[in-house]
Amino acid sequence: MRVVAKFGGTSLGSGDRINRAADSIAAAVADGHEIAVVASAMGSTTDDLLEEITFEADDADRAQIVSMGERTSVRMLKAALSARGVDAAFYEPGSEGWPVITDEFGEVDVEETRRRAAALSAELGDTVPVITGFLAEGPDGSVTTLGRGGSDTTAVMLGNYMDADEVVIVTDVEGVMTGDPRVVEGARNVGEISVDELRNLSFRGAEVVAPSALSYKHGQLGVRVVHYQHGDLLAGGTNIEGQFQSLVDMREEPLACLTVAGRAIRNKPGVFQSLSAALGESDINIDAVASGLDSVTFYVDEEASERAENILHREVIARNELSSVTVDAPLAVVRVTGGELPNQPGVIQGIVGPLADARINVHDLITSATSVAIFVDWDDREETLEITQDLF
Repeated sequence: MRVVAKFGGTSLGSGDRINRAADSIAAAVADGHEIAVVASAMGSTTDDLLEEITFEADDADRAQIVSMGERTSVRMLKAALSARGVDAAFYEPGSEGWPVITDEFGEVDVEETRRRAAALSAELGDTVPVITGFLAEGPDGSVTTLGRGGSDTTAVMLGNYMDADEVVIVTDVEGVMTGDPRVVEGARNVGEISVDELRNLSFRGAEVVAPSALSYKHGQLGVRVVHYQHGDLLAGGTNIEGQFQSLVDMREEPLACLTVAGRAIRNKPGVFQSLSAALGESDINIDAVASGLDSVTFYVDEEASERAENILHREVIARNELSSVTVDAPLAVVRVTGGELPNQPGVIQGIVGPLADARINVHDLITSATSVAIFVDWDDREETLEITQDLF
């Protein structure tokens, strides 16, 4: 069995925990499994280093500084494995055979990373590679980073590209829980959870596996979360099932677009709160919001548009920085949701281009970490839905 094991900062937070991690790796190797290791910085090292950068530092210097946590971890873990008779080697940006490469835009160079990961996987069985998580190497040899949750991303990405059977995320939680055990009584481990369920939890505060990492998971790649005290890399914890699917849906009821204009209202504290609170106090549901420097746009049910216009007009009269409110209706919204969206440069162009070719006017486009909402004329809704479904 080929396994990529990622050890989080807590699981490497002390000498005793590094020993525990090394024991679990050595046991898996002794059982005949091929193991690659991804290591985060020990404990809170990265956050501590960031807090100490109280001076102006460019991206290159910052990356070099924060990389020191991971660089220390791989050396400690490699040494602990060597002490157990396990042939191990540590890898960091600049090392011969280093796998994770980014392009000139800071995005993962998929072709080159896949090629290097395949070369590294050919060494498995003879050697355990201990790889710095979170870090990458730019095309000029510089140190770059994969962003928050980057060690998870390193692990699942390499699991994908190294043709692993499973990625094991070793962390300070016993898998995914039914609730926060510090807050609710009777919280228990969830044996299985889908990537879509976990993505929604992650983007709402659950720190289990970074959503950016799960975008690299395919259906045949197992991903499992276990507690560092468990001691067995090959059992227990929570299995994450499936892979991200791109979903396209259309709101069945028409929307109205209400735009409040003003003077640099984005820089005026309390404007957005007063407008949205006024709608909420009148039980008007806000489907979506967009803002610019001089305007705020609310999308509400068309049937509530006249009432919403009057409510917002009262706010315009009451605040000197606001000048007018306008209404446009009926509009439709088509939403695309998918875990791959954040990692696809040009995805917006890929959506808007075909709509423009079909002579469909896009009134607005609102993006989030995992979705794109496309607002069009109500009469264009079916064609927009059909074109978008063909794309995804």
